[in-house]
Amino acid sequence: MAALIAENFRFLSLFFKSKDVMIFNGLVALGTVGSEELFSVVAFHCPCSPARNYIYGLAAIGVPALALFLIGVIWNNHTWNLVAECHKRGTKNFSAAATFLLFGSIMGRASVAPITWSVISLLRGEAYICALSEFFKPSSLDKFPAEYGAEVLAKIPCRDVPANLTKFRDEVTRRLRYESQLFGWLLIGIVAVLIFLTKCLKHCCSPLSYRQEAYWAQYRSNEDKLFRRTAEVHSRILAAKNVKQFFGFVALDKEEKELVQEFPVEGVQPSPQWNAITGVYIYRENKGFPLYSRLHKWAKGVEGNGPTPEGHELLFLAS
Repeated sequence: MAALIAENFRFLSLFFKSKDVMIFNGLVALGTVGSEELFSVVAFHCPCSPARNYIYGLAAIGVPALALFLIGVIWNNHTWNLVAECHKRGTKNFSAAATFLLFGSIMGRASVAPITWSVISLLRGEAYICALSEFFKPSSLDKFPAEYGAEVLAKIPCRDVPANLTKFRDEVTRRLRYESQLFGWLLIGIVAVLIFLTKCLKHCCSPLSYRQEAYWAQYRSNEDKLFRRTAEVHSRILAAKNVKQFFGFVALDKEEKELVQEFPVEGVQPSPQWNAITGVYIYRENKGFPLYSRLHKWAKGVEGNGPTPEGHELLFLAS
């Protein structure tokens, strides 16, 4: 039981596992800030009409945040690795906690941009003021004319109010902006605390030393770069051979001719090999030696994805 609990807690390292991830999240946040500023200047126009204000204000915050969230899910490599894993091998190799935290990693990474959008929208206050102006309680204002209701209050964001209500307009706007910014700062605080706790748990539960984890990150980066570069060259040479077989010749530039001469391609990799190196990878050790990726595991000839009698495997998700 203790081993199972320790195994599942190691999956708490799903969030923010490397400086590269932190830099990427920072760039996403900065890009989102710029997009929100542009949206507020160009696209946001409160309808200043009862019932419409609330829907429009919430949509201005929620719909872009939803779109950014879905884009984040699509761009996350874990999403498609998980799809491939479920399609080829199912989730039998993962415990319920591991599967849950894997989804948590995908959701957490995808939440960077929508949370940033929501925070900036709340700090600016325009969407919040538009959405809730008609629900403002006139009784909280001293000497506010009783004959005016939600229809007039809904026009406050557009400053289209009767002359005798001009002095109340700034007060209503100020209070609503205060509430909006308060929610924005609270959201920042909550997210900061969650990130801090996650980082602490990650370092406490990691089965790797700091240096080995840094080495693993470098290995994954280098393997990915070399694999992509080699795959591009391999596919180009293979395509050249097939085109030559069809036409009898192939039009290659000088660089491509050198590639064809230097790297002879005899054939293609069978599908079982592609399937073996595709999918979610969890850090493993076999006979005390680390296996840093599915490709590394395939190259060492280690079969299966579960623990073996000869090897002890530590579960730690790659970023």
